[in-house]
Amino acid sequence: MNDRLKEIRKLNKLTQEEFAKEIGITQSTVTAYECGNRVPSDSVILNICRNFHINETWLRTGEGEMLTPISRDAEIAAFLGDVMRGEKEDFRRRLVSVLARLEPAEWELLANMAQRLAEEYKKED
Repeated sequence: MNDRLKEIRKLNKLTQEEFAKEIGITQSTVTAYECGNRVPSDSVILNICRNFHINETWLRTGEGEMLTPISRDAEIAAFLGDVMRGEKEDFRRRLVSVLARLEPAEWELLANMAQRLAEEYKKED
């Protein structure tokens, strides 16, 4: 399990300290898990699976797919949560802030522009 824990952390581009914070444990505990000196409790395993959309069977045994499929709505909610936890000057946060204030006509304009862009890409193929 220690290699799979490290794989999850690396996939999410997290340090041991950041990973620990996400699942409510200490950095030294993550180190012990990754070195194979300790085995995570069931509650830690469930936190990892929930927070990182990991297949519990894969985490425990290595069998099956690593990631559990998530709905588009859950994916959007996770993205927005990540954006809101980020720096106030982050481009993504500023963009979401601007989008949140668009009027219905502006959304329609954006949809039309996206459609035109898609048509342009089809012409190039």
